[in-house]
Amino acid sequence: MAGKDADKGKKKEGKKEVVHGKKKEVKKETGLGLSYKKDENFGEWYSEVVVSGEMIEYYDISGCYILRPWAMSIWEILQTFFDAEIKKMKIKNSYFPLFVSPAVLQKEKDHIEGFAPEVAWVTKSGDSDLEVPIAIRPTSETVMYPYFSKWIRGHRDLPLRLNQWCNVVRWEFSNPTPFIRSREFLWQEGHTAFATKEEADEEVLDILELYRRIYEEFLAVPVSKGKKSELEKFAGGLYTTTVEAFIPNTGRGIQGATSHCLGQNFAKMFEINFENEKGEKAMVWQNSWAYTTRTIGVMIMTHGDDKGLVLPPKVATTQVVVIPVPYKDANTQGIYDACAATVKSLNESGIRAEADFRDNYSPGWKYSHWEMKGVPLRIEIGPKDLANNQVRAVRRDNGAKTDIPVANLVEQVKDVLDSIQQNLFETAKQKREACVQVVKTWEEFAEALGQKKLILAPWCDEEDVEKEVKTRTKGEMGAAKTLCSPFDQPELPEGTLCFASGKPAKKWTYWGRSY
Repeated sequence: MAGKDADKGKKKEGKKEVVHGKKKEVKKETGLGLSYKKDENFGEWYSEVVVSGEMIEYYDISGCYILRPWAMSIWEILQTFFDAEIKKMKIKNSYFPLFVSPAVLQKEKDHIEGFAPEVAWVTKSGDSDLEVPIAIRPTSETVMYPYFSKWIRGHRDLPLRLNQWCNVVRWEFSNPTPFIRSREFLWQEGHTAFATKEEADEEVLDILELYRRIYEEFLAVPVSKGKKSELEKFAGGLYTTTVEAFIPNTGRGIQGATSHCLGQNFAKMFEINFENEKGEKAMVWQNSWAYTTRTIGVMIMTHGDDKGLVLPPKVATTQVVVIPVPYKDANTQGIYDACAATVKSLNESGIRAEADFRDNYSPGWKYSHWEMKGVPLRIEIGPKDLANNQVRAVRRDNGAKTDIPVANLVEQVKDVLDSIQQNLFETAKQKREACVQVVKTWEEFAEALGQKKLILAPWCDEEDVEKEVKTRTKGEMGAAKTLCSPFDQPELPEGTLCFASGKPAKKWTYWGRSY
């Protein structure tokens, strides 16, 4: 019954029913359903889901968003995991100022050229103009490295491994998208210095593996680990490694998180030198690495459906919502008590559960509400369940329903949550793999691009060729570019030619449009 209410009530305004004597208003019809479908209008669907699912609220400055508790708690879960892992690696947290002086910012030419259009400047204090404008950090290399040069003197001062959890501001861009592309966002940024390149290289990959785990183990989003092209690497760095995700609905790749080896470029600029064990002067090798609140947007785009958010259990604030379903003349108090007891035993076992006892909404309205918010598992308790000493469990990912005896409650709920987590990852992986198209020629490439594919093509690894591909594919949808060259390289038979230039191919590379 209540389930029918939920379906019937979508997209209608909430009807109010007056119960005689009590004057209680019970909203039976939801007014909740989404106006847009994921497959039909992805952009509008996404904008609607993030607001209706109570992840964000729009703010009165374009490109800035309020992160509501439902989103912030996901960030905190990822933060707890990552922070503990980097501490095991002897990386320490610190905090550096938000403001940067122009002289320092402009010291590393290539680096600041890469960020120049995005830098926001403070030019006034009250009514008076500042003598020297101050930049707001778009990233913190130039903020931190003058102090690295002060703190690092000899080989015993190395490695220096710092991280900070903070916000950054990047102002100029088109098409702001919640989580994916915003003017201010939250991130962690790690900045480390080593005596040798070998140590730096090793850390780059250790951090990249943690990023893979964030996406695959927590957010249930499949990613490819690989290296960025020279054109796409971090400005001023030596090389950039990345975890790349792909959104089948839009046919766009999305950079999930990056781990850069900066080489000695910044050490040269900021004079970060040390005396090695032989008493000789040497320059440090540096890395920087970061992931952002974009992770949450990638998760929403990957798993969300026409009912709203679908949250993987590992990151869901509420993993289980318990809803009483009292019919007429039912033992309402008994049902409420059973709901409270269910929540208590789940919470005691470490499962994040809550009950929805609001009496001004019908069960059907509540089903739709919690589906919209993406809660992995719904437990319903009605008179029949009470009589049979069981609960009805409904999965958010596939709608499957099972009756669970109260005696086995905790054990079975844990199993179901594990199964949901696994299923979300496997489903996303299958969808992504179905989009991968291997091409050998330009004609095949152009056709696959038109079909929104994630293209794997042999490439000669030349910057001019990549620039030419961008120029030739420029259009309303945006140009195609390299996403990454996967570390897991398929065999490249001798004599294989680059799809774009006809020159000998050096590697397989993922290409496509991107966010």
